[in-house]
Amino acid sequence: MKTASRIFLVLVFIFLYAPLAVMILISFNGGDSTTVMDGVSLHWYQEMLRDGATLQALKNTVLLSVSSAVVSTLLGTLAALGIHRMRAKHLRSAVMTVTNIPMMNPDIVTGISMMLLFVFTGTLLHLDTYLSFWTLLIAHITFCLPYVILSILPKLKQMDRNLPEAAMDLGCTPMQSFLKVELPFIMPGIVTGLIMAFTLSFDDFIISNFTSGSGFETLTIHIFAMTKKSVKPDIYALSTLIFFVVLVLLLVYNFASGSDERSKQREKAARKRFTLRLREERGEL
Repeated sequence: MKTASRIFLVLVFIFLYAPLAVMILISFNGGDSTTVMDGVSLHWYQEMLRDGATLQALKNTVLLSVSSAVVSTLLGTLAALGIHRMRAKHLRSAVMTVTNIPMMNPDIVTGISMMLLFVFTGTLLHLDTYLSFWTLLIAHITFCLPYVILSILPKLKQMDRNLPEAAMDLGCTPMQSFLKVELPFIMPGIVTGLIMAFTLSFDDFIISNFTSGSGFETLTIHIFAMTKKSVKPDIYALSTLIFFVVLVLLLVYNFASGSDERSKQREKAARKRFTLRLREERGEL
């Protein structure tokens, strides 16, 4: 039984990672074929660096992904704090339901609805261009925001509610209490949400295709346009580089997740220090 399960596990991994292995292998192909290896070379990586349109699309994508990840992380952190501090359970449940809609909604529905909204708004404001970088940025923030909120809320629920109050009892202002107590505790969730927002924005195609203007092209749209003609190994080279970037982000994500235990230990130590200082202030020790 163990042998059969191991064979099945190996087959699953082969099924999952064989396409990636083929892509990486072909990216080092010395010939023009995408099916037959003709030596090993960095020729297609050099060709990729000479392709101005692809590099411009990559720059646009990085700019968009970083911008949407930073803005959605800031807004998501504030939103998570607000949701966590809501007293009314029904209101909190309603807000969470609205927050989950962009995740549950099919991408094509989100893309079409946002395109119609931008066109309608542009018509009312008499804009020359309805779709641009800014409409694309708003769309990406919209679908990244729920993932950031859901990454931070569990950290807030794990934190002892008395810690911020104890910090303020010891002389901290509400802002100092947040910066010194709450923020360090929820930082793993913030990092996780930031990385998730970046990767979601980086590889999005459907929503970007509906909300981007003609003057701003992302990498996914550029690659899709190229596949209509012919796929060269330089695209494989670019995809290989993206794969390794995502791999690095995954390692960072695992590191952030692994710091949860250290966060819990810091919480316990901080709780003990606050308790001792409160007892000293009250003359109990």
